Amino acid sequence: MPLSEHEQRMLEQMERALYAEDPKFASALEGSGLRTYTRRRVYQAVAGFLVGIALLMAGMVAKQVWLSVVGFLVMLGCAVLAVTGWRKAPKPGEQPAGTPRAGRQGRPKRSVMDRIEERWQRRRDEQGGAPGH
Repeated sequence: MPLSEHEQRMLEQMERALYAEDPKFASALEGSGLRTYTRRRVYQAVAGFLVGIALLMAGMVAKQVWLSVVGFLVMLGCAVLAVTGWRKAPKPGEQPAGTPRAGRQGRPKRSVMDRIEERWQRRRDEQGGAPGH
């Protein structure tokens, strides 16, 4: 479940405060834990993919179509998890996406859906806050 715009802003403020208060501690926390988590997730997805192959083959040998379909779906789901986990994993020495950077100016890039959601929220707030609507 994605964070709301307000929750994202609050998280960014807390991150900035942590960086301002103790930059060494913040940089120690940010990279290693996330890298380890994403690496572990990718390894689990690869193991799940191998289990899916085993299920697919077992279904073919036992002539159970449903087992082969389940194996294929497990393989597909694990492949998606592995690819998305691999893409999101920060490189060593790189800050994860969404964390403030020292030399960065302006707002971070947002997706089209984020902008649409923000506009929708703004309109709803304006209509709800204005008397007579």
